[in-house]
Amino acid sequence: MTSLPGNQEAIEAWNTILFDKFLGYRPLVTTALGIHGTRAMDRLAPKAGSSVVDIGCGFGDTTQQLGERVGKTGKAVGVDAAENFIKAARREAEHMPQVSFEVADVEASVPGGPYDYAFSRMGTMFFNSPVFALRNVRKVLVPGGVFYMVVWRKKEANEGFYNSELVVREILGDPPKGDNVTCGPGPFSMASADVVSDQVLAAGFASVSFERSDADILIGNTVDDAIDFSLALGPAGEVVRLAGDEAVKRQAEIKAGLTKLIEPYKRGDGVYAPSSCWLIRAQAPR
Repeated sequence: MTSLPGNQEAIEAWNTILFDKFLGYRPLVTTALGIHGTRAMDRLAPKAGSSVVDIGCGFGDTTQQLGERVGKTGKAVGVDAAENFIKAARREAEHMPQVSFEVADVEASVPGGPYDYAFSRMGTMFFNSPVFALRNVRKVLVPGGVFYMVVWRKKEANEGFYNSELVVREILGDPPKGDNVTCGPGPFSMASADVVSDQVLAAGFASVSFERSDADILIGNTVDDAIDFSLALGPAGEVVRLAGDEAVKRQAEIKAGLTKLIEPYKRGDGVYAPSSCWLIRAQAPR
């Protein structure tokens, strides 16, 4: 198929293939990413009565949390380019009048504003043109407004995901290019503090700082669950999806390799793998 322009290819992936996968693994995803998101939200510390925009809000669980923090006199707006996520988010937040959701491609514009704060948990790594998107976030912030975003650090620091990808690539090789819809630059596109610092400052923010957030995260209740999760949503899953029929043929070999890898992460209450993120603080000019 022909690649779609700009950010449209990633939007199509998130609104179809990835939406279905995230829906199936939603409780696990929310639990796994929750610890890093909560840390960033604690540091953002939006005041009661203030306004905040949640970039790449997905199912809107973080937008609801922000809505609880700003209270009924505040406003929390969740923004996502994938309409299916927004539909689900609206249904689940009907009981919160201070929370609303908009379908929007942040690379084109951020709806509403001005906002006192902006937040994003894993919602900024898939932009085709991150400087354009970050500039649009900065434009809707009040002077001195603060933006906190959570992104993955380097693959090697997230060994559960990284090592799973290595196992799968050893079996399947590199995936073919140009004939499948992809999710954009990928989850580790903002792993370099140097690169992202340049992007944030080029977008017009006055300052940027990075804090490392490490945690063992739940990737499955059993080893089989963890394998399924890795193949559905991690970098290994993207390799498998793009490999198509070849991955189906070698399914048993892939599972055996991942079982050997993941078994040591097993604990009494589930399977936990080390994870590492950046909590990035950017402030708009005063």
